[in-house]
Amino acid sequence: MKYFDTHAHIGLIHDDPIEQLIITQEAKQAGVMKILSITNNLQDFFEVHHNLSTASNVVFSIGVSPSEVQYPGQDWQQKIVNGIKMDKIVAIGETGLDYYRKFGNKSIQVELFIAQLELAESLGLPVVIHNRNAGHDIKEILKSKLPSRGGVLHCFSEDVDFAAEMISRHDNLYFSFAGNLTYKNARNLHDTVRYLPMERIVIESESPFMVPAEYRGKRNKPIFLPSTAAFVAELREEDEEEVAQALWHNSCTLFGIDSDE
Repeated sequence: MKYFDTHAHIGLIHDDPIEQLIITQEAKQAGVMKILSITNNLQDFFEVHHNLSTASNVVFSIGVSPSEVQYPGQDWQQKIVNGIKMDKIVAIGETGLDYYRKFGNKSIQVELFIAQLELAESLGLPVVIHNRNAGHDIKEILKSKLPSRGGVLHCFSEDVDFAAEMISRHDNLYFSFAGNLTYKNARNLHDTVRYLPMERIVIESESPFMVPAEYRGKRNKPIFLPSTAAFVAELREEDEEEVAQALWHNSCTLFGIDSDE
């Protein structure tokens, strides 16, 4: 079985370039054949991209997260456009809204989010969307601003009703689940995974956060991703290998990658 980690902050797992490469090599040995490297800000993106440029199983997303809303820099859009010219860029993000931490004010977060959705459309890329306590505004904005290439609601945290509404509106929006899916009290996530069409589900490590239940107490890494895949199969009462194949195919489709790579 092979797996696609659709969201990993490798630069936060370890800041040493050699250790970052080791992390990706360990993951590949465990069947994690693709990792989407996520960075929250542009400075970190260029550094991590340089560190991992030789890692054959790593692709990259570039963007400005809501946590950086006060510090994107006046030339942030041009930096993203320049970054797109680099190797293995497959998405814009993570971007989105976070009303829990109250980064900046809501209007500035919304402005930055919309600008990146429009940039993704102009560049022909999907988006990686962060949503924390901002579901209503995310829904309203995506009504008209979801790029043609679609995107993914990463580390999905809403409920079945939210998922149903989004599916009814968008045929190119995916739902990603992290290690917290495996927690016993995550019943809303369990119900959502059972409800969603298999072709809309992907998984992520969200490393170094959201470690799966069986690895509680450890710092999360992409190598733990198969545990989340197995739990998806368990919840849906489906064959684990078939679920793994579907998750791989969905992720490759989302990010425009040949599934035979």
